[in-house]
Amino acid sequence: MQAYLVGADTLGNIPQLLAEYGIRIGHHVTGRNPSHQRTPTGIKGMDIVILFTDFLGHNVMRNYRDAAEKQNVRFIACRRSVCALTQTLERIGAARRPPPLRRPHAAAR
Repeated sequence: MQAYLVGADTLGNIPQLLAEYGIRIGHHVTGRNPSHQRTPTGIKGMDIVILFTDFLGHNVMRNYRDAAEKQNVRFIACRRSVCALTQTLERIGAARRPPPLRRPHAAAR
């Protein structure tokens, strides 16, 4: 699954959390560039649009939400924190992938 992220200058631990849910970041825009605020592009081909509400104005959020709806792409909105994103992903039914099995180190045998 590929995500289009809108908002936040830096993502911190968000990419690792998304990877746990099997979500890759297809594109990320901060929402500060005026051209990104007016005409959302690049949503086509994405599976989900994630809006970080604490970094976006209402008009920007509306533009991305409308663009996602036109492309038939699911969108979610939450604050830019691992906890808020986890709660939102679980609310929409996303499931975490189990961590990969670790093989014991040869010297530990």
